[in-house]
Amino acid sequence: QAQVVESGGGLVQAGGSLRLSCAASESIFNFRAMGWHRQAPGKQRELVASITSGGSTNYANSVQGRFTISRDNAKNTLYLQMNSLKPEDTAVYYCYGDRNSVRYWGQGTQVTVSS
Repeated sequence: QAQVVESGGGLVQAGGSLRLSCAASESIFNFRAMGWHRQAPGKQRELVASITSGGSTNYANSVQGRFTISRDNAKNTLYLQMNSLKPEDTAVYYCYGDRNSVRYWGQGTQVTVSS
């Protein structure tokens, strides 16, 4: 069974940057798509960014131009570079990978942006 594990969350001031990592237990080429969701307190989980096995990316309007999703195939790792962070970006960020019609979720990593 595939696994994905996030890391890199933390506390940052508004305007700062963080990079989240998501390490997969197998080749990321095995995943049809990978991406990041986030869930803020009292809100529904929402898609932040995704990338297909072919390299096509998709971003939520709220992070377009500030966040960048990328991957390192050799390290089987997905990244989310987050710049110009805002307090409203505060949430638990979850990595996922889609393989064989199953979505595998990580345990989440907390990102807190102070004003």
